[in-house]
Amino acid sequence: MIARELNRLACATQFLTRLPTPAPRNWSDEMLARSARYFPLVGLLVGGLCAGVLLAARQVWPTGALPAVLTVAIGVLITGGFHEDGLADAADGLGGGQSLEQRLTIMKDSRLGSYGALALGLILAVRVAALAELHDAWVIAAGLVCAHGLGRAAAVVAMRLMPYAADPGASRLKPVAREVRGHEMLIAIVVGLAPLALLPPSTAAAGLLVGAAAALWPVLAARRLIGGYTGDVLGAIEQAFETAFLLGVAAGPGLGLR
Repeated sequence: MIARELNRLACATQFLTRLPTPAPRNWSDEMLARSARYFPLVGLLVGGLCAGVLLAARQVWPTGALPAVLTVAIGVLITGGFHEDGLADAADGLGGGQSLEQRLTIMKDSRLGSYGALALGLILAVRVAALAELHDAWVIAAGLVCAHGLGRAAAVVAMRLMPYAADPGASRLKPVAREVRGHEMLIAIVVGLAPLALLPPSTAAAGLLVGAAAALWPVLAARRLIGGYTGDVLGAIEQAFETAFLLGVAAGPGLGLR
């Protein structure tokens, strides 16, 4: 059983990141579906690595935005821009398409449009600015870990609660690879929420509320415009939650939260 779960974790890590990972044994669409429970755990790993980079960079550059820029850059490098690419495609499709078919077609197009470029530029800028506002080392580290873990958990929740919108026959994943079971969603939520204990309760609550509110926007937009989610929509959900969570944490000192 332990070997099976480690195999699923390796599958999740390989799917979501560019980190060197032992090749999962007996890869299948079913294994990918079962590995979704570990998406937030992979997020915690990515967040921990990003936190280490930010803390180390601030030893060299104690002030200014450079440590924040390097932190965001290393996060993109680790994941290969996996979620950022989804955000850009979802923004182009949901923002520029005039019909269901056109929106889905635009999302499949690898070219970057105006809506995608704007969404990507703005969300990266907000993330850098939020990190630059954080000065407490413990809050920085814990906030990054929580943001990455909970962002992936939000995507798993969407996979469970929303229907798949694209043509199943045209999808790279077979239907079984999109089936997240109820207990797997709960595992993902628990894993994503656990690191909140590292933050002051009021700060954690602020980040969680702002993150959830931001993630709700692509959820509602996707349901209204295409009837459900696609892989690109999941990327947009993750990015919205991750960035807004950091924004909420960064707002804590200004709001007098402890």
